[in-house]
Amino acid sequence: MNDIVLLLENFLGLFIESAPWLLLGLLIAGIMHELVPVSLLQRHMGNASLSAIVKSAVIGAPLPLCSCGVIPAAVGLRRSGASKPATVSFLVSTPETGVDSVSVSYALLGPLFAIVRPIAAIISAIYAGILVRLFAREASQSPRNTVATACCSHKTAPKPEPETVSSCCDSKATSSSCDTQAGTQKAVSAQRSKLRNVLAYASGNLLDDIIIWLLIGLALAAVIQTWVPTDFLTRWGDGLVAMLVMAVIGIPMYICATASTPLAVGFLAAGLSPGAVLVFLMAGPATNISTMGMIMQEMGKRTLSLYLFAVVSASIVAGYGLNALVTGWDLSTYISGAAQAHQHGGGIMQAIYSTSAVVLGALIIRNVWRLIAEKLSPVNTHSDCCH
Repeated sequence: MNDIVLLLENFLGLFIESAPWLLLGLLIAGIMHELVPVSLLQRHMGNASLSAIVKSAVIGAPLPLCSCGVIPAAVGLRRSGASKPATVSFLVSTPETGVDSVSVSYALLGPLFAIVRPIAAIISAIYAGILVRLFAREASQSPRNTVATACCSHKTAPKPEPETVSSCCDSKATSSSCDTQAGTQKAVSAQRSKLRNVLAYASGNLLDDIIIWLLIGLALAAVIQTWVPTDFLTRWGDGLVAMLVMAVIGIPMYICATASTPLAVGFLAAGLSPGAVLVFLMAGPATNISTMGMIMQEMGKRTLSLYLFAVVSASIVAGYGLNALVTGWDLSTYISGAAQAHQHGGGIMQAIYSTSAVVLGALIIRNVWRLIAEKLSPVNTHSDCCH
């Protein structure tokens, strides 16, 4: 009984610790989703040059797409003319990190992971793109009429309704003040529509994409903290074997960058080295069975082999680099912010964390209830591969 109570306490502690940062990340992700057009991505990814590879990695890194949601986005870009190297670079950097995962990493893993994680994701994406550019010949693309449909985005953010601005004068009037007022009303209405779209996407589609794995990750992290002996994972050591084990665990999983973070907390608590944990944080979100199948179908077996080799080798090199950095510069105090959970320096911060947890919990309950209702509804026209 005491173990169950401790398990629930650990779960609640992780949930409260991550709540404000996850809400902040979701909000920023919603803003980016509303303001960054797909045409911008297509314009900068159309060739196999080094600059296109770098742009793809940098553009993809902050985007709020999970390991499943990046698949249709990448297919759409590829079929719109994006090169193989640029598409692969986008496929690696986008799911490995994001604005939401960086904020959660800061809360649960500390500032060092929050800095190293996106940098490692961008470098590994550029590396993967360069490998594909050098060793995978670009075949002439045959345009397809099919349009990629997001497997994670079965619902779209509500579109703004047609603006109906009441005129302050009749059709014959020519008053400039009337035109100014009408223009102001349109601008205010447009801003409100954008704000609604941002909030709808952040608390709806994006949260839907990560709910299941986020809760599973928090639960498994709590289980590891409660019951797994500290020497269970350290038996593999801090070297190549431990990192290969983390890569093998992470590669086939359906898990996004945000949801993988609580699991990483559990691995750290169980004694695994920061470098081995970084391998899991990079390889897990970057690869899964669907991603590998899509790459093979759209770009061929050679590109798939190069993609997997790049993800695994880059994550292991990054893991060794992080271990060396932590040891050489004595940066262990900047890791595992969750170890200092609930020590936020006062009642105001405690209230902010607790309120954020209540808001996040309410949103999750609302979305789960809606998803259950849709599953049970006799009219269910969409397919859902992520939930």
